[in-house]
Amino acid sequence: QGQEKLSCNPKKENGTHVVLCELGNPMKAGARITVDMELSVSGLEDMGDAITFHLQLRSKNSPSPSNASVTVTVPVEAEAEMELRGNSLPATTVLPTSWHWVEGSQRLEDHGIKVEHVYELHNKGPGTVTGITLSLAIPHLLGDRVLLYLLELGTEGGMNCSHHPALNPAQV
Repeated sequence: QGQEKLSCNPKKENGTHVVLCELGNPMKAGARITVDMELSVSGLEDMGDAITFHLQLRSKNSPSPSNASVTVTVPVEAEAEMELRGNSLPATTVLPTSWHWVEGSQRLEDHGIKVEHVYELHNKGPGTVTGITLSLAIPHLLGDRVLLYLLELGTEGGMNCSHHPALNPAQV
């Protein structure tokens, strides 16, 4: 007939998390009730692709030792929004008209003006993220001429990096 808010208490029984909700006492014989439950569960990152709930209706007055139970499996989907930010330092570079690339030189200035590209990958949540692969293609050749001389590649924050074999080919 009406709607009532249930009083529920979380407990731990035999190593399992249990939520015990009191539906009513006393309850009339033959009474029918519908219960809608909303559960908030945290720490599901390592749960796989589903979580299983075991629901059981128990009566303290029931003479029967077997009480009605049902198992509900709910799919788990991790959700996280990733954002890639990037900067070039300096933001704009112009080579002087008199500059020429010197083949075979070991001097850094003979290979152009130093430009540093910095990329940051941010997890905006709400879930945690592991096993991310970021593929970054940098155009280092224009036809058969060097466009960008790739000197070095570095990472911070416990990331692994594999680089292009053409990284610093003249060993500058």
